[in-house]
Amino acid sequence: MRFDLVDLALFIAVADSGSITHGATRANLALASASARIKGLEADLGVALLKRRRRGVELTAAGEALREHARLIMHNVEIMRGDLAGFASGIRASVHLLANTSGLSEHLPKALAAFLREHPDISLDVEERESTDIVTAIASGAADLGFAAEHALPDHFERFRFSEDRLMLVAPRRGDFANRRQIDFIEVTDHDFVGLTNSTALALHIAKHATRLGVRLRVRSRLRDFDAICQMVAAGVGVAVVPEAAARRCAQSVPITLVSIRDAWANRKLAICARSFRTLPRPAKLLVEHLRKTAR
Repeated sequence: MRFDLVDLALFIAVADSGSITHGATRANLALASASARIKGLEADLGVALLKRRRRGVELTAAGEALREHARLIMHNVEIMRGDLAGFASGIRASVHLLANTSGLSEHLPKALAAFLREHPDISLDVEERESTDIVTAIASGAADLGFAAEHALPDHFERFRFSEDRLMLVAPRRGDFANRRQIDFIEVTDHDFVGLTNSTALALHIAKHATRLGVRLRVRSRLRDFDAICQMVAAGVGVAVVPEAAARRCAQSVPITLVSIRDAWANRKLAICARSFRTLPRPAKLLVEHLRKTAR
């Protein structure tokens, strides 16, 4: 069997979006070309990869298997490109780290910056994912390391706790929750919200728990960082759920009230994880050692 990298990248895009049309757009291909490439893949493999529905497509069992293999292949190709390009620029190794929203914005930047200063011959490829997606990626070999909520990690993953990540309700200082210190999330679900963009891991995490309560949040505005969200809250646009570290930092400069959320999902332990720390490439091991020293 001969596989075209363009075909594999296209199939991942189609599988992730649930649509050949959207997948073609992500892969920068014309719809007719994308459809022909998918049909060609199925013909070469002799098996159906997609179930065509009126509204999009679903993966067959073979399609699920191909997606995981394709992700691993494309990840390795990117590592190869990065490593080879690194020789020209003087950077000779790369580590792929997946992190949830809180980790990427609040917990990791200082530690990663210090690591890069100490190791000028190593580069970091840091990508934001939801904790459950991080587990899937590491299990399939698509990433070296993860920074995820500890409760999402399977027993066979190795891990060490890096920090705690308590989510808090942020409300206007003179609003309905000005005098509250603790609250159940269900009490605020009928209020307007300010949130992160839909693509962020934390936005997905909050939406998932709202769905479990049988509600859909009324999000008035979606922004890309916690500082902007807290400014919107201070202006009376709505309430928000943000990590405590970000909330306390923003409270020093904008008039907001911080309220603890009693729900268990709002109190997360964040961990560095891998399938096996011992079998990681040397650059990844060096990062693990550095993060162990800086863990709180």
